[in-house]
Amino acid sequence: MSHAQATETRRDLSRSAFVPQGDSVMLRLDLGNNGGRYCDGMGRRSFLQLGVAGLATLGLSDLMRAKASANQQSKKTSVILIWLDGGPGHMDMYDMKPDAPAEYRGLWKPIRTRVPGFDVTEMYPKQARHTDKFSIVRSLHHNTGDHFAGGHRMLTTKDMGVSGANNDGKFPGIGSIVSREAGPRQPGMPAYVGVPHASSIGLTPGYFGGNLLGPRFNPFQTGGDPNAPTFNVQNINLAGGLTLGALENRRSLLRSFDASRRALEGRADVQAMDRFQQEAYDFVAGPNARDAFDISREDPKLRDRYGRNSWGQSVLLSRRLVEAGSTFVTAHFGGWDHHWDLQASYENYLPKVDAAVAALFEDLSERGLLETTLVMLCGEFSRTPRMNDGSGRGTPGRDHWGESMFCLMGGGGIRGGQLYGSTDRLGQRPLDKPVTPSRIHATIYRVLGIDPNLQVTDHSGRPITVLDDPRPIDELF
Repeated sequence: MSHAQATETRRDLSRSAFVPQGDSVMLRLDLGNNGGRYCDGMGRRSFLQLGVAGLATLGLSDLMRAKASANQQSKKTSVILIWLDGGPGHMDMYDMKPDAPAEYRGLWKPIRTRVPGFDVTEMYPKQARHTDKFSIVRSLHHNTGDHFAGGHRMLTTKDMGVSGANNDGKFPGIGSIVSREAGPRQPGMPAYVGVPHASSIGLTPGYFGGNLLGPRFNPFQTGGDPNAPTFNVQNINLAGGLTLGALENRRSLLRSFDASRRALEGRADVQAMDRFQQEAYDFVAGPNARDAFDISREDPKLRDRYGRNSWGQSVLLSRRLVEAGSTFVTAHFGGWDHHWDLQASYENYLPKVDAAVAALFEDLSERGLLETTLVMLCGEFSRTPRMNDGSGRGTPGRDHWGESMFCLMGGGGIRGGQLYGSTDRLGQRPLDKPVTPSRIHATIYRVLGIDPNLQVTDHSGRPITVLDDPRPIDELF
């Protein structure tokens, strides 16, 4: 090899290479320069690393878990979590109290739905036609009104001292756990995706992230606005001047290096890397992800049904991703912290939620995907059952409330038309069948075929049980 060839080879390997990560190895593909620089001065190049969306670098212990969970892959079920960031009020949506005093019952009336006794707000006429497809847990609670504590508990099930004064993520979000345990349902797709981003209380990925599992289990985030005519997902195209042929040449060179290393080391984790190299290559070079992320392929009439806004199109894109083989997708609906002017905001927000949720259940049902796709709608907490006077800043609103909350769940084997649990006459606390976030997660794990008794290892090597209460809500199935 000439000096010039050796230099070019080193340059290529710097752009597409296995990067050591402790006792593991990670494949990194350079996808080009997006322009701009981060505040630390580093160039803003786009790199796809194995594990950025569940195509994770595995150490020996991870490989053992992957082998143990391989039998669960046959379920091929997925989750779409619609996250109402900021705290949606149960009293104004799915747990209305028309007989309560005026300051509690709120601004809107309940309406009858397809299922007798299953009333929803009059702002949800489209969902009212599909209550046979989903159920509502009305007795969910975690008893904190702190945004950060509530977000951490809902997305990880853990307290761990997280609060507004100590808001770092301490435990992996459920999507990260799912990514590690299940991986993608189809080759070439990211297991875990945030549309357009995975954000909790302004932290990205925050409590959606891998945290102690490491950033390789963070969600792949699309960025942008799926409703924009120019919507384009970053990090799924090759860098300028890098052709598939050149990428394949580099990949072949890496394989030859890996063969030599395997012969020298004989390590199981090194020997297993071919599989994960293939997954990363399929993600970048294959058509699956690019086609799935291309929302412009959808029928304009269907896009209209979801709503021509960022929320509606994010949910439609989420459906495209689980249909193509992603396992856990979250759609971010932000702006639900309504201490005042609740009426004006909800009159804007609720019709968008109504259209997106109703269209998603219709669409999944029509495509034969409802039995394999769990749809969820929730936020970090609810709002106070008693409305305030607007705090001198406008019309009345509701404050933070974690004593009683809702979670919509439908599809993936969940029976529709059920109201699980109830709250007292003022909507303040669970009256029967109280549910914690841990049981919501256990129910998700059952849908996905993941053992709810699993553990993760903290930074000191100590095992931590993921769910303090691993009982799924059996009555929902």
